[in-house]
Amino acid sequence: MAPPGLHLAPTRLLDSSCSLKKTLQCSCSFWGTPTPSVRWRVGGAPMVMNRTGLRVTSATLGPWANSTIHLTEPPETGMSLLCEGRNPEGTHTLTILLKSGRSSLVAQTFMKGLVRGVFYGAIGVTLLFLCLIPLIVKHIRMKQAKKIAAMKAEKSPPRTQEVSKAQGTRKIQSHPVS
Repeated sequence: MAPPGLHLAPTRLLDSSCSLKKTLQCSCSFWGTPTPSVRWRVGGAPMVMNRTGLRVTSATLGPWANSTIHLTEPPETGMSLLCEGRNPEGTHTLTILLKSGRSSLVAQTFMKGLVRGVFYGAIGVTLLFLCLIPLIVKHIRMKQAKKIAAMKAEKSPPRTQEVSKAQGTRKIQSHPVS
């Protein structure tokens, strides 16, 4: 039971920040009555005080509780930090997803392969096109020659030819075919 005149309030996260200098530092500030306690979770597991690469500093003043975690080693890609403020009236949490400044080897390999694939694909398409050009040109020329022959046949008058056979002579008339 709360002392008389003390108004109880659930924990609320009022401020959070992260900065990267020599180490990564993330801070959480909670407010509540009674004063909230602050816990950190790293990758879902509770923070162990003597874990290498991690250091936590915390301070309380009245209804305020502030806590900062320092990561002295670069975080793994996808690693998460959870800052939790808790008092008997409630709990408030903040999850921070960390991303490494360096891209992973898998991503680099994928990008190299993608660039090479696009480059070699472009070369292959170019070579195929260059091989098809003579065939395309030949096809176009044949179409033009047929058109020209058809136009000449329409303009010229019907011709008669004499064909001699052993039995006699006969005349053959030819007419243009459209």
